[in-house]
Amino acid sequence: MTRRRIYDIINRDTKHDVASRIYDLVMLVSILVSVVPLMFIGEYAVFTIIEAMTVTVFAVDYAARWYTSPVKLRRGAISYLLYPFTPMAIVDLLSILPVMGLVSHTFKLLRLTRLLKIVRLLKIFRYSDKVMMFGRVLRKERGVLLSVLVLALSYIFVTALVMFNAEPHVDPATGKETFRSFFDALYWATVTLTTVGYGDLCPVTDVGRVVSMLSSLFGVAIIALPSGVITASYLDELRESRAAAAAHDDNSE
Repeated sequence: MTRRRIYDIINRDTKHDVASRIYDLVMLVSILVSVVPLMFIGEYAVFTIIEAMTVTVFAVDYAARWYTSPVKLRRGAISYLLYPFTPMAIVDLLSILPVMGLVSHTFKLLRLTRLLKIVRLLKIFRYSDKVMMFGRVLRKERGVLLSVLVLALSYIFVTALVMFNAEPHVDPATGKETFRSFFDALYWATVTLTTVGYGDLCPVTDVGRVVSMLSSLFGVAIIALPSGVITASYLDELRESRAAAAAHDDNSE
């Protein structure tokens, strides 16, 4: 099998290739199965088998993508040196590292590799058309979304600053500590802006309550603005995708 053919199979852009579809399905199943052990506290023999099988699949995928990197990067032999430092290659490598937990249980540090299994879910971005479409939407609207993010962060900081200086650090009525640090104020401002409001920190002064009401109202606007932008852009991407698929089917006929 030639390098180009391997690239066509593992590359999700060739979705009309049956072999490529099967490969994507195998990878998706492997990714989802590999995180099943994270849902349990105990260790079972079947989890060791799952780990060995899925890591083998991921290692083969990583090797195949490294082998076909000159086709993707188009930099000749230097592509072999550049590929390991690409974002998705780093994700692929992190998804393989937890295999160290199978080698030895002597060092407690190796237990941290269990957390790296969560990184495997990021591999889904490569094999899901809808997720990739959503990624394109975020890239297209990154200017607007970044502006909203800066606005939200600025408002959170100012609100936290006002609350931290307006509220007493100890509730005079109950003697309970309220905003013990500026981080507590930032935490309160964030959960209030998102209209969550867990209730573990509450203002006790009139000024604090007014700020809290304004923050909640402002939070509704902050959440609604990017939602509308993303929805409109996603619908545009969906229409373009369907139009491209229809054109491809017409050309095939």
